[in-house]
Amino acid sequence: MSYWRDKVAIVTGGSRGLGLAIAAALAGSGARVAIAARGQPALEAAADKLRALGADPLAVAADVTRDADVARLVDETLARWGRLDALVNNAGASARGAALDTSPADFQAALELNFLSAVRCVRAAAPALLAARGHVVNVGSLAAKTASRYLGPYAASKFALAAYSQQLRLELGPQGLHVLLVCPGPIAGGETADRYTPEQLAKLPESARQPGAGVKLHRLDPDALARRILAACEARRPELIVPAKARALFVLAALSPRLGDWLLRRMT
Repeated sequence: MSYWRDKVAIVTGGSRGLGLAIAAALAGSGARVAIAARGQPALEAAADKLRALGADPLAVAADVTRDADVARLVDETLARWGRLDALVNNAGASARGAALDTSPADFQAALELNFLSAVRCVRAAAPALLAARGHVVNVGSLAAKTASRYLGPYAASKFALAAYSQQLRLELGPQGLHVLLVCPGPIAGGETADRYTPEQLAKLPESARQPGAGVKLHRLDPDALARRILAACEARRPELIVPAKARALFVLAALSPRLGDWLLRRMT
């Protein structure tokens, strides 16, 4: 029997990309899935895709930067299924911009979506997750471990998510909660230049306008990554870094920031 059979999961940012791939992987493994996103048409289209897989998803239009929406998302999930075994904090957005061109308001907006949304969701879901000895999956980025050029407020917001994930592991792991930080490289189909305004792109070199700000890595298949995330949950791993070879860069950068900066300039 599948580990996920009859378990209940919430996936934020579940209407497209990696979020939809994770929801589909959960549904295909027998889980009951609630997906949340702001756009109702995209959310319904995603729900239809899950129904085509034989699932019966709960689709909740919610803005995870708002406390009331997050509370409603958790309440509706519990009202329908009576339990919660996994929370996947996938909602987020990349960004572009040189550091000095990135305003405090830009940083605040990125922190709200990429970090504080996860804080809101975890706080709302924690009682049910602790009761189930369940899982929190925080979808970060390679930028949660190392800050390359021209990512605007993105890296800072993902660094915060990484720190929060570690704190949750240390405080709530002994109580049975599993916390997984996922740090993937660029994902196929997940980021396009048309997401950014001309003003954001005007001062940047051409390479920085590409997915992953031009990082020299192959694009990850979202479906394969989703399966790896589920397997990492089953093994209750603390982190999943993809590609794994990026770990070497993180270790070298910690030992020698000068060497780490040199490598980043060559890789991005």
